[in-house]
Amino acid sequence: QVQLVESGGGLVQLGGSLRLSCVVSSNIFGIFDMGWYRQTPGKQRELVARVTAHGDRNYAESVEGRFTISRDFDKITVYLQMEALTPEDTAIYYCNAEPTSLASNARPLWGLGTQVTVSS
Repeated sequence: QVQLVESGGGLVQLGGSLRLSCVVSSNIFGIFDMGWYRQTPGKQRELVARVTAHGDRNYAESVEGRFTISRDFDKITVYLQMEALTPEDTAIYYCNAEPTSLASNARPLWGLGTQVTVSS
């Protein structure tokens, strides 16, 4: 089973920056779409950013222009670089792997999450 381990969360002031990391236990980037979601208590998880197995990137409207998702194929790590943070970005952030049609019998994978708190 593939494991996802997140790190990099913390407390940051309004306008600050953080980089989240998601270390993947095996090289699945060619057959999985990788994404970052976030969730606040009592609400559904929200897709923040995605990079497809093909390499296409897309972002939630609320973060486009401020956040960047990227993959390191050597370290088998996906990053979320977050800039110009606001209190609305406060959430638990989760790493996600969604299988494409090339990943036979695979299921979506999730990390345990990392807390990001932005103070005003």
